[in-house]
Amino acid sequence: MIKVLYAGSFDPITKGHMNIIKQASNLFDEVIVAVMQNPAKQTSFFTLKERLDIIQELYKNHNNIKVVIGTGAAVDVAIMNKCISIVRGLRGLSDYDYEVQLRQINKEISNNQINTVCLFADKEYQFISSSMVKEVFSINKDISNYVEPIVQERMKVKKMIK
Repeated sequence: MIKVLYAGSFDPITKGHMNIIKQASNLFDEVIVAVMQNPAKQTSFFTLKERLDIIQELYKNHNNIKVVIGTGAAVDVAIMNKCISIVRGLRGLSDYDYEVQLRQINKEISNNQINTVCLFADKEYQFISSSMVKEVFSINKDISNYVEPIVQERMKVKKMIK
């Protein structure tokens, strides 16, 4: 069984993320989606648990997609879940340089155990990012083109609570 890891903060998960998950699930036997905290970001819209719950709900009927909370380095989460590779999504050329650097670091810190597979987002998702979704949402504009209804609904509920 060939397993791959798709790690990210998914705050929130977008249709772009889901496009990469779909592509990976068509190529590999199992995709482990690891919800992780981005150390570069001080605050999150959703907690790790809330993100986990949303993504599990989205993929509850997909037998080859497993959702976990990941801690530490993505390569460690990949190794722990017996993955052969980490999947990364590319929206365009601007993502490429960063991903090449990240690939090399991940290869080194995993003692050459974990490789990286880059998948390009389909054209309709190349401009979507979680940051952009949160920004559009914060000015009370429609985000239904960028996230699934469950995500939009959970964002509305969370906004009312805050």
